[in-house]
Order: sequence, then C-alpha cells, then structure tokens
Amino acid sequence: MPLALVSDIHGSYDALSAVLDDLARLGIERAVCLGDAVQGGDQPREVLDRLAELGWPVILGNADDFLLDVPEHAPEEITEAQLAKREWTLAQLDGPHLEQIRAFAPTLDLELDDGLTLRAFHGSPTSYDDVVLPDTPDAQVERLLGGSGVDLLAGGHTHRQWARVVDGALYVNPGAVMSEIAEYALLTGGSVEFRKVAWRNAS
Repeated sequence: MPLALVSDIHGSYDALSAVLDDLARLGIERAVCLGDAVQGGDQPREVLDRLAELGWPVILGNADDFLLDVPEHAPEEITEAQLAKREWTLAQLDGPHLEQIRAFAPTLDLELDDGLTLRAFHGSPTSYDDVVLPDTPDAQVERLLGGSGVDLLAGGHTHRQWARVVDGALYVNPGAVMSEIAEYALLTGGSVEFRKVAWRNAS
C-alpha cells in the first residue's frame, strides 16, 4: 500500500481537503505529515482538528514551533506581519490544540509494509531549519542527510517537489500542500510519484 507524504499545509484546510479527496479516490489512507501544518493560513483550527481525526503522525516544523515559542535566534528575520499572524492563529486555538502541536515529533522512523525503513523530518534529521534544495552542493547534502542507515528519507520545508539518492537512501520532498496547486507525494516501495491537485480557493 502506498504511503502519502504531505507537508507545509500552513493552516489551509481547503488545500488539505483537496489532497484528502485525491487520496480517497486512490484508496490511500496511510500518510505522514512532514511539518508546518498550522501557522500561516486562515484555517489553523480546522487543520489541527482534521489531522487529529486522521491520526496521521505529524512532524514538528519550524512554523509549528514558532507558535509555541518565538525563537531568539532565527535563521531569517522575523517580521511584524509574522508575529501578528502568530497572535491571530493562537487566538483561534485552545489548550488541547497547543498540546497537539507539542506532541508533534521532531523526527520519526517508520517501517513500511514492504519492509523498507523511512525517516521523516522537516528540514533535516537534526534541524527543522535546515534547507536542502536541488541545487544544494553535494557535500552539504551529504552532511545533512548522509549516513542515515534507512532506505527512504522524507522532508519538507522548502515547498519544492524533488527527489534524489543520498548515501544509498532515496530522499523525497513532497512539496507544499498550501501551494497554488496543492502538492504531495506517494511512496510505493522504493519509488515516488509526485502529485498536484487543484483546489477551489487557489489564486
């Protein structure tokens, strides 16, 4: 059975719903969310409630952790607009929602139905802030993702759909659900299928 990889929902329940409809058409129920589920969009409460219903494992992303605590030393400057959105988002959530976010795992290892092992994270296995892109130098990619000892690596953060083999493991970034066209990926054995789904509120 394929495993769906979704990431960077950023509080867009409408985009998530489009992905869920596509998964339902394909008969796929198992998925992992690779972080940044909540902060940034206009439907954070709805996204958290739906993820709780689905029971998917959810990885802690940098934007999720930003809701829990504003970092003193962030990789990029935190703007007033981001802080205002954070306050608005927190006003939409209650205590159990915050506990739900606190329960997101920094990394997660899974054994898939075909016996392959998967390590899921947001930026890299050691930091949700790490950026890995198709043009990232090979030595840096090896430093961030090499030596995993697993068959598959799954990360988000950069909102880019791409894959490559790193030190014997297939690395997959499924893209961002909250994109103009919602993006996600399917893992079947050692292969990946990238999917894009239109959603009605896309601009």
